[in-house]
Amino acid sequence: MAAMKRVVILGRGGSGKSTLAARLGAITGLPVFELDKHFWRPGLEATPPDQWAAVQRELVRDETWIMDGDLGPYDVPDIRLQTADTVILLDFSFWRCAWRTIRRSRERADFWRWVWAYRRRSRPLLLAAIATHAGNANLHVLRNPHALRRFVVQVTADQTPSRP
Repeated sequence: MAAMKRVVILGRGGSGKSTLAARLGAITGLPVFELDKHFWRPGLEATPPDQWAAVQRELVRDETWIMDGDLGPYDVPDIRLQTADTVILLDFSFWRCAWRTIRRSRERADFWRWVWAYRRRSRPLLLAAIATHAGNANLHVLRNPHALRRFVVQVTADQTPSRP
């Protein structure tokens, strides 16, 4: 697996993006930017698209990072995709993500509409954006926890210095 320096993690709400980002950050030493913390204003007001693009332009200036977040219909992923060398799409089932979300917190109705329609609406748009803006990045589509565990094991092995 090629060295990861600029990683974008996308996926349906409740898929484990932030958990994976924190884990990869611990393994690789890369700084982690949880995009929800940069995007949502008080009262869960969305940042307007032009301002969100400007925030991302600032964040991607760093040489190394992991950015986790998929803001659904509010997102402008092109900026971070253009500078990514690795894109990870957590493509877990609705039921797995719904269960994780219910265990984690209460969510608004618009969140649940996004999670329900993710594979039909958001995923095709994301795959097109990845193809257009991150064509040279390594793409990892992980469809279940087993694939995710294998990926993390591989990243861990790649970070372990080989002994002479």
